Amino acid sequence: MESLKQTLLKSLASSRFTFIELVVAISLSLIASVAVYIIYQVFYKSRNIGAGVDRCFIVIGPAITALFLGIQSSIPLSLGLLGALSFVRFRTPVKDPAEIGYLLLLIATSIGAATRTYLITVILFIVVFLALSIQWLVQHRFSFRPHASFMISVDKTVFESVEPKLTQFLGSRLNNLKLMTMSFLDGRVSIHYQHRELSPSDKVKFTTELTRLAEPGNIEFFAG
Repeated sequence: MESLKQTLLKSLASSRFTFIELVVAISLSLIASVAVYIIYQVFYKSRNIGAGVDRCFIVIGPAITALFLGIQSSIPLSLGLLGALSFVRFRTPVKDPAEIGYLLLLIATSIGAATRTYLITVILFIVVFLALSIQWLVQHRFSFRPHASFMISVDKTVFESVEPKLTQFLGSRLNNLKLMTMSFLDGRVSIHYQHRELSPSDKVKFTTELTRLAEPGNIEFFAG
């Protein structure tokens, strides 16, 4: 126990930071991670197409800060760590490029807490929040109809033959159609679109016509 205590005191004495500075940096990083998590929930979570990376925001932020604090205390350690991290590979795919933006925001704020560039971090939060707010207002307030989601699943074997007719049909029936994601899983092609919401009567007609278009193939779809 005494040897452990001496080791901790020796490491703190050789560090460029005091114990209070380390606690403040990691605490501010945790607060920033919570702020990024809230921004993610407010501006993105409702789309329901992400990989759920927000679940680890609160862990990743302080971890990155601690990593950079350790790097700053030792140049040999930073060079060795750089070589070790070059072998790290992440196998979980990012389903939507928008999630990369939130990850970069989390990394930037965590590095800001480690390097004590607090003013830059605050300015970054303000700019991002204003930009996302303007984007949300343009998409939801300045449009006559709200956006809706449309998801379709097709057998991979018949996708090539159905795809031209399907694209033409959707483009002619749905306003402001945007392709969001496309994935291949278990022999099926899943496609997610966003469009301006249809009226109830148009939805019935659209569903009937799409069912006829799918025959005799197996097409599953969900209109929200």
